[in-house]
Amino acid sequence: MKVFEKPGRENLAEASRIAIERATSMGNAPIVLSTTTGAAGARFCEIAKELGFGGQVVIVTHAYGSMKPGENALKDEHRAAMERYGAKLVTAAHALSGVERAMSTKFQGVYPTEIIAHTLRMLSQGVKVVVEIGSMALDNGAIPYGVPIVCAGGTGGGLDTVVVMSPAHANKIFETKIHEILCMPY
Repeated sequence: MKVFEKPGRENLAEASRIAIERATSMGNAPIVLSTTTGAAGARFCEIAKELGFGGQVVIVTHAYGSMKPGENALKDEHRAAMERYGAKLVTAAHALSGVERAMSTKFQGVYPTEIIAHTLRMLSQGVKVVVEIGSMALDNGAIPYGVPIVCAGGTGGGLDTVVVMSPAHANKIFETKIHEILCMPY
């Protein structure tokens, strides 16, 4: 396992390479990754092309309204670059916040899904993200059920965590299995 000195976008290229190499060694397993503005997703696609990755790439974006009502943070030029590469984009409510965030904000409580998210963050923000986006991609039908995937997430606009996992649908989130942590920040 590679441990990065600190979290963040400076790890994107190496985390991407790690993800692509592991997915390739798994017979071109699907890769699922997160992006907000699309910069990380577009850069990942460039690296995947450079390395000749022939497998499926699924990129999970923030839902509309998660940053600003009615808007999506994904920039058009990055969306176009990811689509040119052939990546499938999934835009959906976050599996580990969504409606529950509205409840905790309005009623000032702590709710079970947020406890799950905070527990996963004890490992790293990226571990929380990969569990969440794996479930979102599966719920969207973007990846096959029961097939191990390589999943990449991170902290602050960059990929810094890569795992091999078998995601579960959101309604069975506790069936998610993380098989390997390939890299993460210290």
